[in-house]
Amino acid sequence: MSIALSGWDGLTSDEDLGKSGAGGVERQGFQKLIAEIGLGNAGLVISLDASRLARNNRDWHQLLELCSVFGVLIADGERLYDPRAYHDRLLLGLSGIMSEAELHQIQIRLHQGERQKAARGELRLPLPAGLALDRAGSIVLNPDEEVQARLELVFTKFRELQSARAVMRFFRAAGLKLPVRPVLGPSPHEVAWREADSARVRSILQNPAYAGAYVYGRRQRDPSRCRPGSLRGTVKIPIADWAVCLQAAHPGYISWEEFMANQRRLADNTRTAMRRDTLARRAGARPYCRASLFAGAAGVA
Repeated sequence: MSIALSGWDGLTSDEDLGKSGAGGVERQGFQKLIAEIGLGNAGLVISLDASRLARNNRDWHQLLELCSVFGVLIADGERLYDPRAYHDRLLLGLSGIMSEAELHQIQIRLHQGERQKAARGELRLPLPAGLALDRAGSIVLNPDEEVQARLELVFTKFRELQSARAVMRFFRAAGLKLPVRPVLGPSPHEVAWREADSARVRSILQNPAYAGAYVYGRRQRDPSRCRPGSLRGTVKIPIADWAVCLQAAHPGYISWEEFMANQRRLADNTRTAMRRDTLARRAGARPYCRASLFAGAAGVA
């Protein structure tokens, strides 16, 4: 897009090239456009397609309102618009609605195609550290025997100890690390060794891929959990509601029956811990108050 500043000095903004117009928070160019208009520095906004400046009605109508207040014109490849004129404002508003609807339809088609590919087990999904792809593209156990042995030890110890925290304590006491495959960092998707903690142990125990299952739809986007400035925020979906779950799709470290038993045990442990914590807080408040009173009385004496 181009912004014609006061005196008709042109300023080209290309920071948003290749980015979706679904949200203005993540687009520096759009934020710069809004700032220049709000400061009264712009007189004309030029774009190849005016409705593509924003594919979100909230951002689009914010732009139109600012242009109307400060008398800024909008131009694209077809015509010149004056947001202060009713008919131009109406036309721009309808263009923004159609642009947002078009993006929605594109997302639906892409999601349907992705889900159909996942239903056939052909969608390439990120693999945990214990699995890898062979030359034919099939999922196999990680050829690194140390990785295999460490993961088998996690499942063996969970069968014995029945607690993810207890497994974590065992690994830390033995000085053993866990294999992970980070998505970000200097070596993304490469196996790395990290200190054992409860979250990493639980992620291994809760990953159906280690039971030989091909799963799609374990998490669902939840806008209420999105951090400011980000569109990412997901919640876990119950196993019964997973969109695709193909059992025995590839080799695994445990059976599907053991995986389900592990999930029930983890859930029971969580409920027991929460119940114990609640009872401890209720029982611990009164003794704490009595001890404080006794200490105070002793000080007075």
